[in-house]
Amino acid sequence: MRAYAEQVVSLIGRIEAEEAGAVEEAAALIAGHLTRHGTDRLIYVYGPGGHSNLAAQEVFFRAGGLVNVSAILDEGTLLSGGALRSMAMERTPGYGRVVIEDNRLGAGDLLILVNAYGINAALIDAALTARERGVTVIGVSSREHAERTEPGHPARHPTKRNLHDLVDVHIDTKVPVGDAVLEIEGVPERVGAISTFANAYALNAVMAAAIADLAERGTVPEIWRSGNAPDGDERNGLFLDRFRGRVRWL
Repeated sequence: MRAYAEQVVSLIGRIEAEEAGAVEEAAALIAGHLTRHGTDRLIYVYGPGGHSNLAAQEVFFRAGGLVNVSAILDEGTLLSGGALRSMAMERTPGYGRVVIEDNRLGAGDLLILVNAYGINAALIDAALTARERGVTVIGVSSREHAERTEPGHPARHPTKRNLHDLVDVHIDTKVPVGDAVLEIEGVPERVGAISTFANAYALNAVMAAAIADLAERGTVPEIWRSGNAPDGDERNGLFLDRFRGRVRWL
């Protein structure tokens, strides 16, 4: 238990120490986007990949989070549709393009793409399609994992490209190759995956920094309150009519 905690804390510490500039840059993109277009303008988050979908869900309809975040919870790579199916879909060239086009992202939109490893075909197609359509893209992934994964790996996009080379701002989550971080004597494989912690920390840090940036600009955006907190339903009800129908999975 202690060894795992040490690994998690160490990784989060590295992100804090080494990615502060990238987090601030991403936050400024979000704050500028909402300042120009209004705080009702949507911020899209897509995590194509089985457990990377959790990252998109982490900042969607979330206590303490921006009301106008719209997670793209496409069924193709969700584990709820089947783990093997999810992996097959994230490796299917062209699938990410379909998702971006289906959600009608275009010029003036802002998209956060998050994926633990930064290489799969659906992710790269989503990034390439977003760029073609004039979308501003923030990437969250592990540079080390991407650069150390061989070009011929079956998960890779046909172009062999990495997410961190295709986005306007990239936040490196430092996730090591293989994700799991603990070695146990007598067990041949490492255990204890760490990418969910890294993704959640990076995304929540960006959102908090963006909210702080907006406040400094004189704009206080709407924030979700937990529905389980006092007056949570009443508070959140103030926003629902404005966003229901616009936020696809609300």
